[in-house]
Parts: sequence; structure tokens; C-alpha cells
Amino acid sequence: MASGVVNIRRDVDDKFYRYRMPLLTTKIEGKGNGIKTVIPNMSDVARALRRPPTYTTKFFGCELGAQTSFDEKNDRYIVNGAHDAKRLRELLDVFIEKFVLCKSCKNPETELVITKIGRAEDIIRDCKACGERTGVDMRHKLTTFISKNPPAKANKGKKKNVGDAAAGVGGAEVNGENGHDETVNGVESDDEITKKIKAEAAVLQPEAAIANAEWSADTSPEAVKERMKVLEAGMAAAVIGGDDEAGSDEDANSPYLQLGQWIEENRDGSDAKTTAIAIYKKAEELGIEKKHRTLILLVQTLFTDNILAEIPQYTALLVKMVTSEKHQKSLLGGMERLVGLDHPELLPTVPKILMALYQADILEEEVIKQWGTHVSKKYVDKEVSKKVRKASEPFLKWLEEADADDDDDDE
Repeated sequence: MASGVVNIRRDVDDKFYRYRMPLLTTKIEGKGNGIKTVIPNMSDVARALRRPPTYTTKFFGCELGAQTSFDEKNDRYIVNGAHDAKRLRELLDVFIEKFVLCKSCKNPETELVITKIGRAEDIIRDCKACGERTGVDMRHKLTTFISKNPPAKANKGKKKNVGDAAAGVGGAEVNGENGHDETVNGVESDDEITKKIKAEAAVLQPEAAIANAEWSADTSPEAVKERMKVLEAGMAAAVIGGDDEAGSDEDANSPYLQLGQWIEENRDGSDAKTTAIAIYKKAEELGIEKKHRTLILLVQTLFTDNILAEIPQYTALLVKMVTSEKHQKSLLGGMERLVGLDHPELLPTVPKILMALYQADILEEEVIKQWGTHVSKKYVDKEVSKKVRKASEPFLKWLEEADADDDDDDE
């Protein structure tokens, strides 16, 4: 990963802004006439923007009047000459403004579409957030490159027939009448994701009043104390069993439990946004906002047996805190404890929980697959681990079928 993560729109100063990308990095190689600037994380940056890395690299070349070269097989993107990272980051902001952001709503949820009327050609930014189709400046040199190297068509196969994933627990089609997701390139706005998952939860749990969900957990001092005992035992087990952070000197009495206690005592289901911000600030105060182990207790203390209704309320917080594969694994570990120990009655809803987290781009497909096929006693005992993974099978099956459909489409 890059050394840092920034908002795609760097003019937006919002900790919970959904659209993020790695901070662009550079490396100068060579000397004299052979000096060049290599961009090591260009692929990661471009992936966040849903644009080919060749487009961004070529744009730099156009703006700087420099030759560019691409070695996609070896993931090397080069701009001839010596250019510092700050300058290229400024140019990346220009690229985002000209070729990524919707001209109407300023969201980066666009795909480039090349249209032709006779011999005339136009490149359109088709926005999936507001529906507007706005053109790019065809006078820019990059448009010629884009026309000759059109973007690949968006793969919509992964998120179709979403209801099938929950078939084992009364699955329902939640993405419209035909079950197909209208999202392109996997990008969705907060509003769209929230609407979608709320719709899922409404279908799967009709009795849940999502818009005004109330905490169903008992918040009496006795109940809080009892839950903290369970949490302490779980955190101790995680440490004793070995954590991803090898060599850490943190134990079960670390700031993690302080955060858990604080969430138990201060969470407020009536204002999720304020609660989410307060939780993140508290984690920052304790110095664990970036630690993947934080996700274990976050899931256990923040969510209740009404988790399907609560996920959309805290999507922004999870997106902010889940920044790596380790974070995703810890989140899944927390879910194992929540579902397998705290609320075993939720076992039948595991596919729906995974779907909600997957659709919100919090969990990645490969991480879920690996987790689902490898029983572990890291967070819970082996029998509980088996039960949770057994319950997840309908969702795992759906992922496999979606892959098979994609392979058939490619042939």
C-alpha cells in the first residue's frame, strides 16, 4: 500500500469522505539524459479512480511535455525526466477534475463512454451517482489516447442477482425487479449504498425500523459489565492465540478494552453519524484508530442483534477504519465472536451480513473466500468457527457462481 491515503477530492476536508485513494508516490531513476520518474503505486491510484493507469501516466506526459512508457505486465509506469511527487499530485488533481469527477455533482462515480456520430467522436463521463452525462474537453491531447485505447467495458457480473446470496436464509432480490446491480466499475455513492442496504434489511428483517433504529442491547450497568467480561476474554484469546501484529507488547488490558468500554457506555443509536465520529476520535485519542485489532472489539461493541439495520448507519466509519487485508480479517473475526458467541441466533443471517459488508466495499471478495474456506480458532473455538463458516456457505456459493458467470461472459 502507499504510505498514506487521501480523499480523491483533496479539496474536501472530511474524515469520513467515502472516496479515497493512495497518496501518489514517485521514485527518480537514472542520471543525465536517461533520468526518469517511476510511479510505483500508479496502479493502486488508478484503481481507486476506476481509470486505467495508462490514462493517468499519459496525462502527466501531456501536461509536462514528456515522453511516457508503460510496462503493464511488470506494473511500471514511467514519465521521462525528474518530477517531484508534489507536482505530479497537483497534476493528478487536474486529471481527476477533467476526466473523473462528474461535472454536475462532483462525485467520482463515473465511467468514460466513447460515442460516435458519423466521424465525430465524443468522450462522455457517465455518472452513476446523479445520472448526468457530461462531456470532457476534447481539445486535450489525452482524448486522442483514450480514443485509441478505449476503457474496458464495466464488468457487472459480480453483483447481479444479489438475493441468491441469501437464498439459504430466505433470499430476496434486492437490486431491482430483475436483481441486477446498476452500478458500473464497482463504485457507489454513500446515498446509493445506504439505500441499497436499507432495502435489503427491510426485506430480510421487515420488523426492523431502519430509519430510526434503536439499540436493542441492554445498557444497564450489569449488562455492560457482563458484555465486557466476554469482550475481555475474547481479546485475551486473540492475544494469546497470536495476533497479526507480531511482536506487539499490547495485551488484553491495552487501550482496545478502554475503547470497548467507552463504546458500551457512550453509543447512541439515535444519531449514528455523531456516534461514529466520536468513536473514531476516541480511537485516535487512544492511538489505535489504524490498528487492525481495533476492528475486533468495534464489531462486538458497536453492533447488536439488529446488525443488518446498523451496518448502513456505520458504513462510513468502517470504510474509514478498514484499510487493509488485515483489517478485513479482524473485522471478520469480530463478526465470528458477535454471531458465534454473543448472538448465536444471528447465524442464519451471516450471508446477509457478508453481503451488506461486501456491497459497501468494506470486505473484498478474495478475503471473504479465503476466510470462508479456512476454519480458524484464532477468534473463537474451532467448533464455533465451523458453524459460522457453515452459515456463510450460501454467500460463498453465490460468489463462486458470479465468477463462473463472468468467465462464461469472457469466452
